[in-house]
Parts: sequence; structure tokens; C-alpha cells
Amino acid sequence: MQATDAEAVLAIYQAGMDGGQASFEHTAPDWAAFDAGKLPDHRFVAVDDDGTVLGWVAISAVSARAVYAGVVEHSVYVDPAARRRGVGRALLDALIAATEAAGIWTIQSGIFPENTASLALHRAAGFRAVGVRERVGRHLTQGNRWRDVVLIERRSPKIT
Repeated sequence: MQATDAEAVLAIYQAGMDGGQASFEHTAPDWAAFDAGKLPDHRFVAVDDDGTVLGWVAISAVSARAVYAGVVEHSVYVDPAARRRGVGRALLDALIAATEAAGIWTIQSGIFPENTASLALHRAAGFRAVGVRERVGRHLTQGNRWRDVVLIERRSPKIT
């Protein structure tokens, strides 16, 4: 993922938010804020043959503490027009390979329980549900209602 991908990446991010099942956020940040919040070595885009961005994946550190240096939180978003074509799985596979090569041992995230497609994708990629964080936040774009989040993680079998 490069700055030249910014417009497409942020549009896909916004489309995910507009669907109501991907994030508590409701507006994609500008590129500077997005870029600053993601680790530079572990962000990828999937593109089709003509270079159109179909989806993206990126990670953020979960803590500045040294003991958590190998734990990251990820986001993966696929353009609605490109869903069910293996894009999400390809992005997760690239992320897993890159993070394992860098010594990162745990990738985690939170997913709304209603987002069954994302939960299935992550399960197929080796993630497990750790538990449900009940009423963890209010979804402002959905009537300020409380939402649960399924906490998922993938612990690398290669990092011991």
C-alpha cells in the first residue's frame, strides 16, 4: 500500500463503514491520519489486472510496551464489488506471511457478531474467537445503539 493508493483505500474503507457492520467509525480519516495510524511494513492492497484496488489490509500496534511488541490489531476491507472472489483471504494470507516473517506472534481484531462473512473468512484463515465484548461501544450511525464485538486472534504457530 502506497500513498498513490490513498483514494481507493479510503473509498473502500468508507464503503465498509457505510454498510454498518464493519466499524464504529462513520467517516474515513484523511490519508495523513490513516497513514500515521498504521505500521508501514505490513499494509497491502489487492489489485486486479488493470491496477484497480480491490481491497486492503493493515495493522496497528496494540501497545507501546515491549512485552506486546509482537501483538498487532488488523483491519481488512474489500470493495463491495469484489466480495466473494478470494480478495479478503489473499490479503489475510499476505498479512500473516509478512507478520510471521517479522516475528509478530499475534494478530487480533474485533468484529461485529452480525458480520458473519468476516467471521467466517477469519476462521478459515486460522483465527479463533476469544470471546464477546458485550455492549463495548455505541454505534452512533445506528441510533446510538450498543454493539457487541467478537474479539478474534490468530496466534502464529511459527513464532515460539
